[in-house]
Amino acid sequence: MNKKETIIIYTDGGCRGNPGLGAWGAILKTSKYRLEIGESSEYTTNNKMELSAALFAIKKVKYTSNIELYSDSSYLVQGMNKWINNWVKNGWIKSDKKDVENKDIWQNLYKESKKHTIKFQWVKAHNGNKENEKVDEIVNILMDEHSSKGSVASLNNMTVSSAN
Repeated sequence: MNKKETIIIYTDGGCRGNPGLGAWGAILKTSKYRLEIGESSEYTTNNKMELSAALFAIKKVKYTSNIELYSDSSYLVQGMNKWINNWVKNGWIKSDKKDVENKDIWQNLYKESKKHTIKFQWVKAHNGNKENEKVDEIVNILMDEHSSKGSVASLNNMTVSSAN
């Protein structure tokens, strides 16, 4: 039996002002590949950037896979692990009878996540986790670049491991 390798994803989103200038970043890893992606946004919220990081990272996975997705956003992790099935069942209405915030992103994230087996896991921010720190750095670099050039900054960088 050919068992597929699990894809490891780290995501982060951030804002300077909430709402304000923001960016999202993600790292996708296998034993052979590492992909770093991200993009800035002129006027957004932290939650939108956290969700966008997960959405765009998952969309990069083109074949059905087992994924472990790590995020320091309890909003994202609890949303995917605890809340989303009730939102879907209730027509994207929360228990307080209000619409789910960022519904468009949640709907796309839900659709994309159904293509895979994904374990969403929370990781504490700024606590020495190397990949979480790196994805946070990506977000801040993209916001800095956006600020300095006055337009959207993006990243799409793949490296291939020579180790077998």
